[in-house]
Amino acid sequence: MNKLSKIYIAGHRGLVGSAITKNLTEKGYTNLVFRTFEELDLTDQKAVEEFFRQEKPEYVILAAAKVGGIIANNTYRGQFIYENIQIQNNVIHQSYLNGVKKLLFLGSTCIYPKNAPQPMPEDCLLTDVLEYTNEPYAIAKIAGLKMCESYNLQYGTNFISVMPTNLYGPNDNFNLETSHVLPAMVRKIHLAKSLEDNNWYAVREDLNKRPVEGVDGSASEKDILGILDKYGIESRKVTESKSQKVSLALWGSGKPYREFLWSEDMADACVFLLENRDFQDVINSADYSNSKEIRNTHINIGTGKEISIRELAETIKKEIEFEGDILWDASKPDGTMRKLTDPSKLHNLGWKHNIELEEGIKLMYKHYLGK
Repeated sequence: MNKLSKIYIAGHRGLVGSAITKNLTEKGYTNLVFRTFEELDLTDQKAVEEFFRQEKPEYVILAAAKVGGIIANNTYRGQFIYENIQIQNNVIHQSYLNGVKKLLFLGSTCIYPKNAPQPMPEDCLLTDVLEYTNEPYAIAKIAGLKMCESYNLQYGTNFISVMPTNLYGPNDNFNLETSHVLPAMVRKIHLAKSLEDNNWYAVREDLNKRPVEGVDGSASEKDILGILDKYGIESRKVTESKSQKVSLALWGSGKPYREFLWSEDMADACVFLLENRDFQDVINSADYSNSKEIRNTHINIGTGKEISIRELAETIKKEIEFEGDILWDASKPDGTMRKLTDPSKLHNLGWKHNIELEEGIKLMYKHYLGK
């Protein structure tokens, strides 16, 4: 790529796409192409065909996807598999037809089996059953990476698939109905801390920015306390005191372990691969020279480090200075017990992460507060 290369970023407003856009802009790339959902519905085959015919991007970053946490994945199963497969099919196929020089497809480590070896190497793909709650999304992402791999092998395209671990960072989703675990915890603990301090201004400001099920900062205290209680934030007044006794109930046992990567680190890895590596480099790094089967050419992006959900909650609690109790509802699903990536392929290709989790949580909370 050069600084004037035309680069189409699908999904530029999301956590992944916005981080990649920022990285490219900071590196001096000036010919970036975007379309909002209102301007281009990527599930619409004819609309995507027309877009590629008119714009002729040289490089494509496919970061657009229908995403969500454990509740959303399990609730909207049909939408997750249909919309993601439609998006991928349209963008990847039109990239091939229009001679795109390189495409970067972003998936997720949920593609790996529920009982995958830990840490998870790329080669454990399709070796066992998937975690049930996110199976439709995972199958869609597997289809996308296999589509890239298959087009490379049949048509000689240069499509690279990357599977980032759990991401967090600027422009994250803090919607309590659909957010992933880390941003959800940051918001819930922030709200719990605000109630603990009897800081209703902060509570109402938060709900005005991000209403919960239609409840915003103009609602009555009763209605606000009711919706927060639904999401595990329970408050009661302390006798003869203006302070509040607040507890926070979180889903599951807190025992599962998760790996987290700062989104801007992920973006740096993606741009590194776009600038410096091709599909052939991935093949060479895995040494398929004596094999007739070339498979699992995707690349994990992660830290190779993990933390329990319970420890994560305590770390965020400490950063936000919340003093109440955190309770665990073991009747709710935990999901996969461990999801640690093996990032050695990416390390061998020349990239490692920079931001450790504790520093990332501090940055995340500052971003949430708008600082």
